[in-house]
Amino acid sequence: MDHNGDGAAGGRANRRAYLRIEGVTKRFDDTLAVDDVSLEIAEREIFALLGSSGCGKSTLLRMLAGLEMPDAGRIVLDGEDLAAVPAHRRPTNMMFQSYALFPHMTVEANVAFGLWQLRPRLARAEVEARVAEMLELVQMQRYARRKPHELSGGQQQRVALARSLAKEPKLLLLDEPLAALDKKIRQRTQLELVNLIERVGVTCILVTHDQEEAMTMAGRIGVMNEGRLLQVGTPGEIYETPDCRFTAEFIGETNLFQGRVVGGALACAEFPAAIVLPPDAGLAQGDEAWVSVRPERVALSRAGGVPGGAGCNAATGEVAEIAYLGSHSVYHVRLANGRIVIASVPSVHWGDAAPPTWGDAVRVAWFAPDGVVLTR
Repeated sequence: MDHNGDGAAGGRANRRAYLRIEGVTKRFDDTLAVDDVSLEIAEREIFALLGSSGCGKSTLLRMLAGLEMPDAGRIVLDGEDLAAVPAHRRPTNMMFQSYALFPHMTVEANVAFGLWQLRPRLARAEVEARVAEMLELVQMQRYARRKPHELSGGQQQRVALARSLAKEPKLLLLDEPLAALDKKIRQRTQLELVNLIERVGVTCILVTHDQEEAMTMAGRIGVMNEGRLLQVGTPGEIYETPDCRFTAEFIGETNLFQGRVVGGALACAEFPAAIVLPPDAGLAQGDEAWVSVRPERVALSRAGGVPGGAGCNAATGEVAEIAYLGSHSVYHVRLANGRIVIASVPSVHWGDAAPPTWGDAVRVAWFAPDGVVLTR
């Protein structure tokens, strides 16, 4: 299950667009909730819409489900324009954050509920066989006669997923599906959920504000802010090569420096020397730009270490804060001008030597190609 490498992107390129979102816009009074969003998703793809609260991702999901109607644009699923298709007739199923299980029904009755609503009606034997198949898929057969309150949060989540898949939807919509679980269970359930979705082969759109969840579960991610879709790419592309400041700052941690291009470098008031840019930066004299440097790309050494040479951006400062996280430590280094630079250093980096501690003089450095140049 490689969501980060080129293999996933390459595989997707050979598949047709199964879902097309074309210029979709939605307003609520004076608020532009979704602003001219266009997106293509392949069959069997797991796609995540990622953004903070109020960015428009849940509104877009509700329009796919038919719970909201767009003010402009089209939604086409497997060649069918869904504009005139009411929610209960769409070949979609939505799993809500609360799971929305019926508390008075057993597990098997919850899974069967949607099947009994189908027209023409299914035979009882067909419904029972489908329910048994779904409970086996999510490994909940032995809990079939239990009520939801007798299950753990993770078990309720599996039942909700079984119910969502029972009607064999063309599109599975997941709205913050793991938010109710604690961190340890959530991490394990992320991988279980992906494996189940891939086994069934259903196309899936996941809405989340949790970047770790999006990067673990999805083959591609769409980053949203203020109703707009800012960037679409694999988790690796989104993290390593953000194309705007919002994505760079929203996904993980970054050091962001602002300045203007002077003589092929970035003149920046926040750094003691002009910042050497990557050779392919493509900027002209006087252009305003930002350089994003991930903390793990910043080398940390004791002050007075060997200079990095050509193409290296370096400065000295003192350790202001340290967060020890086991496998690595995050150092906050205060430069002479007060600017903080964050460096993530593997614990094994120092070997048997004592690592720098609070107040120590240190040097931070990164090579030009490790910085990502942004112009917006």
